[in-house]
Amino acid sequence: MNRSASVMTIVLLACVGVSATYVLQRSSAPQIAAEQRLLDSRKLLDVLPAERYDNQPLEHPLTLPDTALRHSTLSGGYRAMQSGQTVAVLLRSRTEGYAGILELLIAIDANGKLLGVKTLEQRETPGLGGHIGEWPNAWLQSFTGKSRSYPTDAGWALKKDQGQFDQMAGATITSRAAINAIHDALRYFDEHRALLLGAGT
Repeated sequence: MNRSASVMTIVLLACVGVSATYVLQRSSAPQIAAEQRLLDSRKLLDVLPAERYDNQPLEHPLTLPDTALRHSTLSGGYRAMQSGQTVAVLLRSRTEGYAGILELLIAIDANGKLLGVKTLEQRETPGLGGHIGEWPNAWLQSFTGKSRSYPTDAGWALKKDQGQFDQMAGATITSRAAINAIHDALRYFDEHRALLLGAGT
C-alpha cells in the first residue's frame, strides 16, 4: 500500500470514529440530561417531603419580579404541586455570609409557613459557620413552621440582638445572614403570594 492510500485510510477511519462518537453522544444526550435533572432534583428537593407534591418542581420554574430584597437576592424559584394545586414554593436566596456567598433553598407552604431550609452553597469557616452546609442541619430545622409574622419582625433576629433565635456556636455573622435571608424570603412570599402560587390555588 502506497503512502497516499495509507493516509486516506487513516483519514477515513478518523471520520468514521468521529461520526460514530457524534451519533452516540447525540443519542445519549437526552438520557444524560434526564439523569442530571433527577440528581439535581434529589439534591434540591430533599428539603421538601416527597409526599407533599406529585409534580417535578424543577420543571416549573417561577418568574420572580423584584428579586433584590432587603438583605438578600432571589436567584430563582420553583412551584411544587399536588393534584394541580400549588402546595409549596421553593425560593433560592443568595446573601453575603462571613466568608462569601451563602445560598439557601427555602421551602414555604401555601399558607406562608416555612417547610424547610437547605444550604446550596457556602464558603464559611470550617468548624464554625461551615456547619451551615451540613445536611440535615439541626440549626436550620429550628426555623420550620415559622412565618413572616411568627415571630414578629423584631423577633427575626438573634437573641443577642433582642430576637428569638439562637446562633450557631462561633458563627454570629453566618447566623445573622441566614436569619435575614429566611425572613426576606417569607416577606417576599407574603407580598407576591398570588403570583407565586398561581391561578386556582
